[in-house]
Amino acid sequence: MLRVRRVLAPNPGVLTLEGTNTWIVGSSPSIVIDPGPDDAAHLDEVAGEARPAAAVVVTHDHPDHAPGAPALSERLGARLLAFRLPGAERLRAGQRISAGGVELTAVHTPGHTADHVAFFERTARALFTGDAVVGRGTSFIDPPGGDLLRYLRSLQRMLDLDSRTIYPGHGPVVLRARAKLEEYLAHRLEREHQIVSALDEGARSIAELVASIYEDYPPEVHPLAARSVLAHLLKLEHEGHVARSTRAEDGPWERSTPRACARCGRPVTGRARYCRSCSLAILQGKE
Repeated sequence: MLRVRRVLAPNPGVLTLEGTNTWIVGSSPSIVIDPGPDDAAHLDEVAGEARPAAAVVVTHDHPDHAPGAPALSERLGARLLAFRLPGAERLRAGQRISAGGVELTAVHTPGHTADHVAFFERTARALFTGDAVVGRGTSFIDPPGGDLLRYLRSLQRMLDLDSRTIYPGHGPVVLRARAKLEEYLAHRLEREHQIVSALDEGARSIAELVASIYEDYPPEVHPLAARSVLAHLLKLEHEGHVARSTRAEDGPWERSTPRACARCGRPVTGRARYCRSCSLAILQGKE
């Protein structure tokens, strides 16, 4: 049976919910996931629960997940591993970290951030998702660090793992992992449909889109909603379904039709003249 303990960091907030979940997996030695902020009392508690520890791993480098990792690693005499963190061993997609009777596999899940990694324990079908999936609500995708197109691919990658339980970076444990991941995908698709439907009626700025799509939400969440809408628009722009008349993020944005490659006729992304294959062929002199 997989042994998992949580130590809740004292950093509650709109994005962190009750605080960051620091997960301690296995025992004698354990693996610590996301030590959270560099808070002395929190790290004292984590060290007490985790000792002895073989490894400290980080899902991503945001300030609510990573700053405490170097100090905790040094204190416990444990390896420090992350996809992108100064002083840490570089994690590779598919890398396995074994200790305390468990083996975690690193799964690169970019989208919330470019460096985001989830950890999968195959025997128990347990998935530690950081901010890619949270226990309540949805993950926040904030460009340019956040990328919705990559995030949707990461959600599908996590769905393909067929996990049973999700241990998120914030909020409660999720006992029906597949249902939660399917819910996340459906939510993003619904939001995209709302944006496209609004633009079908004419050009809109992001502020106007937020005002109509989030009219039942309190005004204080509108700034965060605007970043989320921008993430959707950038994805749709990449796919050629929307365009903007200026370079400004706010728009106005309008519907457009995906363009065809001038060489082969296949769809191209954004405002490109050629698809990727044809661009490469032209660069190689195969025109």
